[in-house]
Amino acid sequence: MERLFILLSFTFGASLALQCTQTNDNLRFDCYPESGASQSKCEARGCCWAPAKSGDVKPPRRWNTTKGGPQINVPYCYYPSDYPGYSFNGIATTSYGYTVNFTRSTKSYYPNDIMNLRLDAYFENDNRLRIKIYDPSQARYEVPIDTPPFTQRARNPLYQLAFDPPFGVSVLRISTGEVIFNTSINPGFIYADQFIQMSTPLSSSFIYGLGEHRSSLALPTDWQVFTFWARDQPPSLNSNLYGVHPFYINMEPDGLAHGVFLLNSNAMDVILQPAPALTYRTIGGILDFYILLGPDPIDLVRQYHGIVGMPFMPPMWALGFHLCRWGYNSANGTLAVVERMRNAMIPQDVQWNDIDYMNSHRDWTLDPTKYNDMSNVVSNLHDNGQRYIMILDPAISSSQTPGTYPPYDTGITDNVFIKTEDGKVFIGQVWPGDTAFPDWFHPNTSSWWETLAQKFHDTVDFDGMWLDMNEPSNFIDGTKDGCPDNSYNNPPYVPAVVGQKLYSRTVCPSARQSPSLHYNLHSLYGISEVMVSFNTLKNILKKRPFIISRSSFPSSGRYGGHWLGDNRSEWPEMHYSIIGILNFNMFAIPMVGADICGFSGNTNEELCTRWMQLGAFYPFSRNHNGLGNKDQDPAAFSKASQDSSRDALLIRYSLIPYYYTWFMRAHINGSMVARPLFFDFPGLPELYLVDTQFMIGEAILVSPVLTQGATTVNATFPPSKWYDNYGAAPITVSKTTSKILDAPLNKINIHLRGSKIIPSVIPGLTVNQTRGNPFMLIVCLDIDLTAAGEMYWDDGESLDTFERGQYILFNFTAANNTVTSTIVHDGFAESSSLEFYGAVIFGVITQPSSATINGQACKLLYQKDYEKLSLTCPYMPFNKPLTIRWS
Repeated sequence: MERLFILLSFTFGASLALQCTQTNDNLRFDCYPESGASQSKCEARGCCWAPAKSGDVKPPRRWNTTKGGPQINVPYCYYPSDYPGYSFNGIATTSYGYTVNFTRSTKSYYPNDIMNLRLDAYFENDNRLRIKIYDPSQARYEVPIDTPPFTQRARNPLYQLAFDPPFGVSVLRISTGEVIFNTSINPGFIYADQFIQMSTPLSSSFIYGLGEHRSSLALPTDWQVFTFWARDQPPSLNSNLYGVHPFYINMEPDGLAHGVFLLNSNAMDVILQPAPALTYRTIGGILDFYILLGPDPIDLVRQYHGIVGMPFMPPMWALGFHLCRWGYNSANGTLAVVERMRNAMIPQDVQWNDIDYMNSHRDWTLDPTKYNDMSNVVSNLHDNGQRYIMILDPAISSSQTPGTYPPYDTGITDNVFIKTEDGKVFIGQVWPGDTAFPDWFHPNTSSWWETLAQKFHDTVDFDGMWLDMNEPSNFIDGTKDGCPDNSYNNPPYVPAVVGQKLYSRTVCPSARQSPSLHYNLHSLYGISEVMVSFNTLKNILKKRPFIISRSSFPSSGRYGGHWLGDNRSEWPEMHYSIIGILNFNMFAIPMVGADICGFSGNTNEELCTRWMQLGAFYPFSRNHNGLGNKDQDPAAFSKASQDSSRDALLIRYSLIPYYYTWFMRAHINGSMVARPLFFDFPGLPELYLVDTQFMIGEAILVSPVLTQGATTVNATFPPSKWYDNYGAAPITVSKTTSKILDAPLNKINIHLRGSKIIPSVIPGLTVNQTRGNPFMLIVCLDIDLTAAGEMYWDDGESLDTFERGQYILFNFTAANNTVTSTIVHDGFAESSSLEFYGAVIFGVITQPSSATINGQACKLLYQKDYEKLSLTCPYMPFNKPLTIRWS
């Protein structure tokens, strides 16, 4: 191979001087991404070598050893513009788009080049183009998730596909001519067996997504590496974290948005550079791109959800407040905290347990001395309309005496565990000690897991599953003996993973699973467990499953939610939690939240009070604490802090109809529950960087305090009319405006958007209580004195209620001093029990003298400074048309 490098340098050296001097820093594409670049090694690859022209004289580095993550600068070694690569060898129009063959005559510097490739372009619909690039002579691994079947070629696509010899594939938006994907920007397109590299320019530096990583919402493009390889890694900068989501959104200069999804599960780097441009480097599989045309961010996300699958519909109780900690120490200790919450009259729906409930950290067991009474605790919860969820780790203890631990014994019998190269059970180490790892793709694993779950459920009547450690996490690198030295465990190119090797604290990539090697399936381990567990819960409970998983992959949201992992009890974590929640809503996992008050380290009352306010509005609202830390449940603090947490949670519970309606929308059409401000106000670049606030649905703007000691918050308001939920003068802005808002320790700023009608309910201390209370409407009139909204309702837990039509759907409108509620669909058997009692109407400019509902008089309270009219009306059946008038 070294002789080939030398030949390349001689072959192309004559043209290097001319081609290399014409490249500016931002358009350099790295020709030596491994460590140890030098001029001789670079030129041996036929590439250019020169220090950065920008004056950056630091040598290029691959690792920042102080932070443990990747660190790169302007590459010294970069491709000349005439670098030899692939050339087109025939383009044919097909019934679905195009098929293109292309070849290369000169090998790259990575082994086992695939010299002949094929590109299939599928014009799947007007907004979606799929491009697959693969080896036509030999099947390669492809990601085994369901994507929409292709039916017919799009008739009026918004895009145009162009081919520019020798090998340039570009996609442009027809309406504007904007090029949104173009392979010719970097001549270093390589397609080898274990190294595939392709680049594209970006329309702007405003790029979002590419999870799971810790970053700002708008990703930095100043030579940043984002690495994809699921890992048990507490959230930190420059690190590959628990999940893999190779999907991005890019804003175009005219405010339109497009997105690109690479369906590939192998270890990968994505590099962003200031051109702006993006480079993919993956070490397996194929290139399978979905290019989405939006045109606005909300539509774009819906289109992405249409590929990976719409999110699951959660049971309604899951929208309540959840509480957990590692270290309740006993069943009685768990119940004591629940009772403390009840005594403080703080809403709570779900109690969780971490691994201390287990016997020796083994799945499907109870500690026989401390948690033997857990069934009675769960019965107590159920008697009070509450639910119970416990943690499960995938690794199964393997070191006990045979015949004493059924999960391992039956797993061996059913042949469900991952194997080593020589066919033995792969043994790593996790919490129980030596452990085996279930292969969730194996056809026997589903029945094995369900049998174990059913037996445990017969004792402890759990209501959901918490799936942790499923990257999969391993406390050692591979096995006790490491991993075999081969090209799967030590590939020619290793992406910038934490630990600097693929098997760092996980299973050997060469290990065998049912469909393929772990090398290909590693980042799918979490989703494969969630899929099996979803069906397990569905079969056992005969109700909607509820699962929270740490590891995730595109399509995970069809089966479960996600929490953002082992965060810290520190102020910056609140800000990062907002970014994480917005990202996962883009990734089709709207049921997402962070550990409120932080998992590791001790919190303090101010931090936890502020975090409870923020967390009350997370789609998934759970306070979770680590082992050995002081208590941080909201009832553990002063009365003032308890009052603040209670008030915030009661607002959440009053908004259950609104949250539930948006989860329904996410489930049926991919609408986001939580979204960045600019998604609802596209084309406003001044909003592109806002990530300290967020919207819930289209109507609620949340502006939390995120810094210690602050008693004000600087909030950004997009153009609209905004009403203060607590009572203050409306804010009307015709262009984006920042305002300093009062934010005493007992308040989180919530603003309601003009033109929207928000369904609400009298809150109880559980969702079960709340469901039985009367409803009301919060009407937020726009400057034209109109508004609209909707509400979805069903029994809150049955399977497929929307699909089977077993729901009631309301439509609300307001105009001309009149609010109407009409029934769009009523298939809900209990709709006659729903009651309506009143409304709060914002934007009423002059004091009315009277108000009625269906002709009957309502009591009214008018607050002129707030433009707020509050109506208390005779109770009415909510499943009948309603008309509210004031004059």
